Amino acid sequence: MLSQTTEYALRAMSCLAYMPDELVSTAQLAEVTHVPMNYLAKVLQLLAKSELITGRRGVGGGYRLNRSASEISLMDVINAIDPIERIKSCPLKLENHSGKLCPLHARLDAAAKALIDTFDGISLSDMFAEDPSIRPLCSAEMTTKVNLTLGQSD
Repeated sequence: MLSQTTEYALRAMSCLAYMPDELVSTAQLAEVTHVPMNYLAKVLQLLAKSELITGRRGVGGGYRLNRSASEISLMDVINAIDPIERIKSCPLKLENHSGKLCPLHARLDAAAKALIDTFDGISLSDMFAEDPSIRPLCSAEMTTKVNLTLGQSD
């Protein structure tokens, strides 16, 4: 349903949400999200370009969220990487479908809209409230380091 790149971005953003006041290096994020570091570096550049995260180079550098986790929706992350497209006109360019989608494409578009609305209504912080014993998209190493209830390091 979502591209692998989008999945990687969601993993990284989830982990950054755990440590909102810290800079997290690409290497550290790659380790806890199980994403190849070179690939993750490109994903982080896209997220920075979309102003969802901010980065600092050099020793002690890394990335952090640009806004609080409660202000960043899953759809914000998806749009930064690979937006979900709505169907605005007949993909087959059939003249008898001008101005109106056929039943198939109308239903596919309705499904896309529902998906967009759902992802838009879920913030990064919403995922923390689900089940405190299971942390979204990060390794156990990250979850033992961070107290998600408080959003701060232990």
